[in-house]
Amino acid sequence: MSQSIGSPASVLSEIRIGEPAEIGHSGIVSAIVKRPQGGPVRVDFTGLVGDLHADHFHGGREKAVLHYDSAHYAAWQAEFPHVAAAFQPGSFGENFVAAGMSEATVCVGDTVRVGGALLQVSETRQPCYKLNHRFGDLGISRRSQESGRTGWFYRVLEPGDVKPGDAITIVDRPLPDWPVARVQDYLYHRTDDFDMARVLSELPYLSPGFRALFAKRVASGTVESWERRLSNGPLVAAPQA
Repeated sequence: MSQSIGSPASVLSEIRIGEPAEIGHSGIVSAIVKRPQGGPVRVDFTGLVGDLHADHFHGGREKAVLHYDSAHYAAWQAEFPHVAAAFQPGSFGENFVAAGMSEATVCVGDTVRVGGALLQVSETRQPCYKLNHRFGDLGISRRSQESGRTGWFYRVLEPGDVKPGDAITIVDRPLPDWPVARVQDYLYHRTDDFDMARVLSELPYLSPGFRALFAKRVASGTVESWERRLSNGPLVAAPQA
């Protein structure tokens, strides 16, 4: 948490957008495969212009832009050597490819200037089974959740144009005690801490969806099941020629 507010935290190395397509031969449609864009790209209140989604619960104002720390890819390659070639910057479906910012150093509510756009950290990404099919291993989505190497979403406060090479600068940090990794800790690990779940249910700047999730935990005294999100059965092999 040593980043000085107002100084560049990272540099945008790639901007990526995509459209729905089948993942391999799985029969699963996703826009996780995103293409790098060379010129300026407009960011509006619901995301990057031209970036489409296969499911209604992806995108939108609270999930407008996905940022993933490209420094994570080395760890993925080391942990899953049999599919190491699949782990390349951009392959987690991120819109912003950049190193130097991570779940441990970025806080909920951080206001971030990138080019002409002003963004704000809204929530952590929740990995799903589509990552398993994307990378060819049934353990990817669960490992992403356990490790915290998920990425995070921004809401857009001011639309604007962004381009590769733009500095990413944190200009305000209203919640310095709430890095994304700490939210993940109570979301996935210390799930029996209902007092902290109550705090998170009222945490300013956290997305309404996540506040509602924690409020439901408090009201029910139970934790939601993650199995349908993390796994949908075996991988589908390519048809034989």
